[in-house]
Amino acid sequence: MFLLAGQPLSVDTAFVDINGIQRPANWLRLASPQERLDAGVTEEPDPPSWDQRFYWGYDQHGALIPKDHAQLVQQWSEQTRQTANALLAPTDWLVIREADNGTALSAELKGWREDLRLACGLKVSGITATATTDALAAFVTSAEYADWPPDPRLGGETPGGI
Repeated sequence: MFLLAGQPLSVDTAFVDINGIQRPANWLRLASPQERLDAGVTEEPDPPSWDQRFYWGYDQHGALIPKDHAQLVQQWSEQTRQTANALLAPTDWLVIREADNGTALSAELKGWREDLRLACGLKVSGITATATTDALAAFVTSAEYADWPPDPRLGGETPGGI
C-alpha cells in the first residue's frame, strides 16, 4: 500500500506530491522506489485481511476478533434452510400437481427432494454442533457444507452453482 503524508494513495490515480508536483495516474507504477521516496511516497504492506462474515477484524495484538457465535449459528442455520428452500421451490408445483390430480412425481425427483431436506438437516446440525466462531467458520467454508445433492433434472448438477 502506498502512503503520501501518512494517507493511503490509490494506484492509477493522479495526485500532487509533497513537492507540489502534479503526478499522472500511472506515475506510481512507473516510478522507481527512489523516485517515490523523493516525492514523499512510502510503501508498507497491506493490512491483513479477514473473513468479515465471522470476524470484526484484528485487535491490537493481531488476534482476530470473532463475532458472536450464537448469532452466527442462528444466521447460518437460517441461511442454510433458505438455500434448501430455494433448491426445492422449482419442483414444488410438481408435488402440488400430484396432490391435486394424482399425476405421479417420479421416484428420482422424490428421492432428490428428500436428499435435499436431509442434507439441509445435516448442515444445520453441523452448524449447531460448533462451539466457537472459528469452528463455525471452518465448517461453513468446507466442501462438506458446500455440497448439495445434484438435481436430476439438470443432468446431475446443482442449480445456480450452489
